[in-house]
Amino acid sequence: MREWVTFLVLVALNIVLFSIPTPQGLTVTFFDVGQGDSILIEGPTGVQVLVDAGADTSALRGLGAALPFWDRTLDAVIATHPDQDHIGGMADVLERYDVGRIIDPGVEKGTRAWEVTLDAIRAEVEAGASRTTARAGQRLDLGGGAYADILYPTKDVSRVKDTNAGSVVMRVVYGETSVMLTGDAPSKVEQELFLKWGYGLDSDVLKAGHHGSKTSSLPDFVDSVSPEYVVFSRGCDNRYGHPAPSVVSYFESLNVKILDTCEDGTVTFSSDGLSFR
Repeated sequence: MREWVTFLVLVALNIVLFSIPTPQGLTVTFFDVGQGDSILIEGPTGVQVLVDAGADTSALRGLGAALPFWDRTLDAVIATHPDQDHIGGMADVLERYDVGRIIDPGVEKGTRAWEVTLDAIRAEVEAGASRTTARAGQRLDLGGGAYADILYPTKDVSRVKDTNAGSVVMRVVYGETSVMLTGDAPSKVEQELFLKWGYGLDSDVLKAGHHGSKTSSLPDFVDSVSPEYVVFSRGCDNRYGHPAPSVVSYFESLNVKILDTCEDGTVTFSSDGLSFR
């Protein structure tokens, strides 16, 4: 009997120890979700933020592989804009995970995918989540000194004709390291960011806007970000031709290290606050 009691006590202690968040670095994971975006940010103290959810259930599989099986919570979910390849899997994520905060730019789109996502957001809000309209100047605390600053939208984008032009752009920072996440922001948004922030946009990692489309990656913007790495989040043999050969050649000419979720699969950057690996 005493042996059983000892065993149960040890099991209980293990459960407690595993449930206590331990200090770690910042990780930013670009899931391989085919033609789309889905990015998991994990702060040094365990804060978890999902940015977009791909076109289907691929983001769920990514989360299942990245997080412990018992972890069914996310501190925040960000929908950069309402296009299928960014929010198609969002309803599934909101159904499977308890989410503390939902952030979106307030862009409207009359598609079935967005209506389903909107219904799921409303249900999550009724269950206790908060919903925030993304605006430049907002900061998400990622714990341990890490944070994410929203740089765009700078204004009401609820009625933009091009939903890409309403994309949430954010810069994730931990110590001396940083990541620029651009959604599908086109060059006119990049130009606005360059004019406002200049070289304050400097980041080690750049997620290429719009999956490497030639409508993004404006030279002035890329120069101000001055990335060491660029990530193309896209599906193989996609019908859009992403990434554009001219964009790939441009980054190669700058000696930027290219990572591609089609060729490399899921890509994870880990930072100790000094450098990424």
